[in-house]
Amino acid sequence: MNAHITHPQSDQDILGCFPVISILRPHIAFDQFVPQVRRQQQQGYQLVAQVIGSDEDKRVVSAAGFRICEFLAWGKVLYVDDLITLPDHRGHGHASALLDWLIEQARSQGCQALHLDSGYARHDAHRLYLNKGLQLACHHFSITL
Repeated sequence: MNAHITHPQSDQDILGCFPVISILRPHIAFDQFVPQVRRQQQQGYQLVAQVIGSDEDKRVVSAAGFRICEFLAWGKVLYVDDLITLPDHRGHGHASALLDWLIEQARSQGCQALHLDSGYARHDAHRLYLNKGLQLACHHFSITL
């Protein structure tokens, strides 16, 4: 299967990521996805996708959203907001390829680290992260306002 990583820029290409991202973020409505991504892009958010198929018949099977930012605690880091693969394409290395790409992107941008938060019960994702050398480094606390 011909798989490659793209950096969606057009509204249509961004919308092509919706079926994947909506698995992880089901609260975002279809018609709000592109406007939400565009607002976040103004804050440094970037979207990358693992695509299979030809230009005429391409399909996003895995996607990641990230930003490069600086923290007093960690310095300059690449922070992964979103990383998800379609259920019927899991186990084929798509998320692994995206994570490798993200790690290389972090290095090329002079980041000291890559960080991500992951849902407590996403055990398959945690296995991938640990296999890639990521460490469980902290607890993340939040309050809904």
